[in-house]
Amino acid sequence: MKLVVVSAGLSVPSSTRLLADRLAAAVGRAPAGAGVEVEVVELRDLAVEIAHNFTNGFPGRKLAAALDAVTEADGLIAVTPVFTASYSGLFKSFFDVLDKEALVGKPVLIAATGGTARHSLVLEHALRPMFAYLRAVVVPTGVYAASEDWGAQGLEGRVERAAGELAALMSGLSGVTPRKPDADLPVVPFAEQLARLAAG
Repeated sequence: MKLVVVSAGLSVPSSTRLLADRLAAAVGRAPAGAGVEVEVVELRDLAVEIAHNFTNGFPGRKLAAALDAVTEADGLIAVTPVFTASYSGLFKSFFDVLDKEALVGKPVLIAATGGTARHSLVLEHALRPMFAYLRAVVVPTGVYAASEDWGAQGLEGRVERAAGELAALMSGLSGVTPRKPDADLPVVPFAEQLARLAAG
């Protein structure tokens, strides 16, 4: 099984990456996650290529590899810092350039980090709706880590529970790689279709 971790942390070291690594390690420890292969996508390193993709419509080499990795994964962990009460712009931009069919039926664990526990609902009002729109299968337990959660009781339990849920979904409900459209299908120009309608 292949697990891809998307981390939108900006600093080095990053609490977002730390949470992402803990979640990935916990998936590997779960009974259903034995032998999972983990690949990490650091969005900070792809920021320029993501911006260029918006302006020219083509992903750069590194971005294309990251998009392919997410598309081909059996499961996904998506972790973002909270900026202005929502996911970061870099995080959202990555999923904006991802093919809209790439996450259909794919198990996804959502997580976020922030400076205060007051932003913990970002998982439910921002991340979960976005992945539901992309038709992913989002695990029931999301993980939010505020600054005071590191080293405190509770965080590790949430990490283990969410990771176990993801591992179970990955082993029983592998992500479906979207079928590429048939290149031989005829394409009828829109103007021609309108002319046929007007004539008929």
